[in-house]
Amino acid sequence: MHDSKLIDAKDYPAATNAVMVLLVDDQAMIGEAVRRALSGVEGIDFHFCSDPYSAVDTARQIRPTVILQDLVMPGVDGLSLLGAYRAEPSLQDIPIIVLSTKEDPQVKSAAFANGANDYLVKLPDTIELIARIRYHSRSYIALQQRDEAFRALRESQQQLLEANLVLQRMMKSDGLTGLANRRHFDEYLEIEWSRALREQSQLSLIMIDVDYFKVYNDQFGHVAGDDVLRRVGAALADACSRSSDLVARYGGEEFAMILPSTASGGARLQAEKVRRAVEALNIPHCQPQEGASVTVSLGVATIMPIAGGDSLTLVEKADNALYRAKGNGRNQVGVEQ
Repeated sequence: MHDSKLIDAKDYPAATNAVMVLLVDDQAMIGEAVRRALSGVEGIDFHFCSDPYSAVDTARQIRPTVILQDLVMPGVDGLSLLGAYRAEPSLQDIPIIVLSTKEDPQVKSAAFANGANDYLVKLPDTIELIARIRYHSRSYIALQQRDEAFRALRESQQQLLEANLVLQRMMKSDGLTGLANRRHFDEYLEIEWSRALREQSQLSLIMIDVDYFKVYNDQFGHVAGDDVLRRVGAALADACSRSSDLVARYGGEEFAMILPSTASGGARLQAEKVRRAVEALNIPHCQPQEGASVTVSLGVATIMPIAGGDSLTLVEKADNALYRAKGNGRNQVGVEQ
């Protein structure tokens, strides 16, 4: 009799609920007896391994749903072989039915202690053997299906979480510059206003406007104008060093920077840093004269919120400072006291 019919994974039953039996026994007579007992049973695929030294590799190849394991074989301790199955990650949950020549409580106890799931005196009645094989196989298949369902669920949940995070970023981000959009700006300003009111700390805001931007668009086109906004936005983000600060595209060519827990002097220094960063981009412009470069005007306002106050007050003050900076010649910082 051949040792097995277990050559290649492509030959295995494709059905998820197929029962795959691996018998490990050095006696060909036992192998033939079990084969005959199972040969007429639908849905059971039988494999026989007479070499105990290759039992683990054979089991790893065919991934049986149940292993029938003889305890007494030449050169190999059947109990040690049980431990070898359990030490292999891909085999550790496969049910093992131990086959023994006698009903010995001590041997039975040792078998269970080493990882056996069941114990039969060989050869058992065919009906009982088939019933035990089906029972343990069904339990194992159900376990595998449950684990696979949990894995699929975890993957689905992770994909949903990642999609939601992307959606949230998209909802909060300006499509052109990648900065926070106006909606996120409004929400964040309210959050920081409430925090500053609780902690009685100062909250600063910088409003930033690209100088002569309409002229730039008319002269160089909207594609070039969009590129200017992207480059200016990147310069603003690079100039913002604290994670608590928020840089946003406020609308059109106007940007804003929220600076929590920042006094007027610190906000003024930050605004000047931003002004110089944009000027250093050296983007050619035709205004205010030929050979000029793109610049920004900035308005700074600082408030310590009081009960009953409104965050729009801070926006209005920063806007007033911005208009003064533009009125005074642009490319400068205006401060609203």
